[in-house]
Amino acid sequence: MSGTAVAASPAAQGRASPSRQQGEEREHGRGALVSAEKLYTLATPRSVAAELREAGFGDGTVRHGVVAYRLVYRTVDPHGRPTTASGLLALPLGGGSRLGAVSFAHGTGSNRDDSPSMRRGDFVSAPVIAHASAGAAGVAPDYLGMGKGPGPHPWMDVGSETTASLDMLRAARAFAPRTGHVLERDVMVTGFSQGASAALGLGRALEAGEDHWFRLGALAPVSGAYDFGGTELPALLAGRLEPKSGVVYAAYTFVAFNRLHHIYDSPGEVFRAPYADTVEALFDGAHTGEELMRGTPGTLDELLTGHGRELLAHPTGPLAAALRATDAVCTDWAPRAPIRLYMASGDEQAVNANTAHCRAALREHGVDAPVVDLGGVDYEGSRHLGSNVAATSAIVRWFAGLRTR
Repeated sequence: MSGTAVAASPAAQGRASPSRQQGEEREHGRGALVSAEKLYTLATPRSVAAELREAGFGDGTVRHGVVAYRLVYRTVDPHGRPTTASGLLALPLGGGSRLGAVSFAHGTGSNRDDSPSMRRGDFVSAPVIAHASAGAAGVAPDYLGMGKGPGPHPWMDVGSETTASLDMLRAARAFAPRTGHVLERDVMVTGFSQGASAALGLGRALEAGEDHWFRLGALAPVSGAYDFGGTELPALLAGRLEPKSGVVYAAYTFVAFNRLHHIYDSPGEVFRAPYADTVEALFDGAHTGEELMRGTPGTLDELLTGHGRELLAHPTGPLAAALRATDAVCTDWAPRAPIRLYMASGDEQAVNANTAHCRAALREHGVDAPVVDLGGVDYEGSRHLGSNVAATSAIVRWFAGLRTR
């Protein structure tokens, strides 16, 4: 995928006079642009529709051509230290100069290329293109440690997913005037699977006033593991997830959480031989999904020691504390913006009880969060993946309807 660096013209620079908030971000590094690269142009609605169909997505909401950019920007790591991250910005062709933004947070990937700015016409980038083709600015962080960002990916760390998402929005706002656009204040926020929790984290940050410009317009998470410790891990251990998915998620949980929270001293404490010697390297960002599948066993009993299984069943210490933070995305705030929870019955990876838990928690705070059951749409044999495909068109339409009110 070849790219073209994008420079600001003097006129564009004049239009983009920085606000006090932008100056503060630039001073502290948060959201400042490092580079911007044009990735590709889908010049007509027909070419966008073909791209979406190739990725397995619907094309019924396409109204514009799309131009796509990769932005690299400054953000912070889970410990608050300066780092960089990348993301995909997709803009409609032929629309107005003022654009509403849609932030999309993608699902789990293990390879750094499994991210929106690194994949064209793919599962992780299609929702961003779909929103842009309907007239919005599609904004999608790759997350820390994915795309062009350094280091390992802190999987299911909602705090760093939130900062990466918020700073990607800031970078998109800084870049947009170079293309003749201005991003409006209200942001529609959505995300799938891992990204559903990330979307809720971003929504919470926006409503808490963590940015002086952007505010939450609506929230539409899809098929999330919102109660990861209380619902998802027990379902995994009980065999209610697709077996191989359960193995991969268990491995990823220990490896990713241990990097941040020191869950174990040696992999052999939680992983059986021979996987104790090899499993951590599989999540280095360089291994492909196929290599991950080949390098892990078919059952949890082959992967985990007795102590490892017990720790997932009854988390203690740093793991318990980390899970409490991850599981707070539905329990410690009350969204004021419109919210819908999207899911697919029979999801084999994010069990439906997660969505029920989230809705009940929000209801306790006085928030009505309708659940939209997307039915039985499969993607490559997966109901979970199919929910992202089905939700994309539904959410594009819902967001568009909210903007016209």
